[in-house]
Amino acid sequence: MPLFVFSLASMALWVFCLVDVVTRDVRYIQHLPKTLWMVVILFVPVFGSVLWLVAGRGQRASPVYASVAAHVDAEGGRTVAAYDPAAEKAFRQECRERAEQQRRAGRQQRAEGDSGQT
Repeated sequence: MPLFVFSLASMALWVFCLVDVVTRDVRYIQHLPKTLWMVVILFVPVFGSVLWLVAGRGQRASPVYASVAAHVDAEGGRTVAAYDPAAEKAFRQECRERAEQQRRAGRQQRAEGDSGQT
C-alpha cells in the first residue's frame, strides 16, 4: 500500500511539473532553457520534478528579463529585445507607410495590367 501511495504521489508531482514547465512563461524559468527542463522532468521524473520546483521554477522574472521583452524562437533559444515605446511607435509607422506604398504599387500594376489587356 505505501508503494502505491508513493507511486501515485510521484506521478501527480510529475504531471504537475510537466504541465507547469510547458505553460510557464520563459521569463520565469531559471538556470536552464525550457526545453532542457522538459527533458529533465521527462527522463528523471521524481528527481527532475523536485529539481524543477526548487531551482527552475522562478516566482519573479529573472533580472535579465525585467525590463525587456523576451521571445522564444523556433529552436527554443531566447531572443531578447529592449522595449522602447518611441522606437516601437516609429517602427509601426514605418511599417504602415511601407504597406501603403506596396498597396499603391499593387493597384498601379493591376491598373496597368487591366488597360494593357483590353
